[in-house]
Amino acid sequence: MNALPVEIEVEELSLWLEGKADVALLDVREDWEVKLCALPGAIHIPLGQVPARAGEVPKASRVVVLCHHGGRSLRATQWLRANGFSQAINLAGGIHAWAERIDPDMATY
Repeated sequence: MNALPVEIEVEELSLWLEGKADVALLDVREDWEVKLCALPGAIHIPLGQVPARAGEVPKASRVVVLCHHGGRSLRATQWLRANGFSQAINLAGGIHAWAERIDPDMATY
């Protein structure tokens, strides 16, 4: 059983980032989406490339996975957890929820 939840809300991620928590961000959107808006410092690996590039994802810290609305990132989170990344966590609502509830100046699409 995983100690961490499978999914967190954007408000919790915001608190983690403000508190300088040991957390990595993994953005699984496509290149064109990341060019529109992104969270600073996120590792960018499109969903279809996650299995081949999993070595780029840190296993020793929490990894919050995000996409546009949370569907692709949930699939990535499930794959990561099934493959040894027990601290992978999906960002509910994705970057769209982040823009709506945390950073209203962020571009949306």
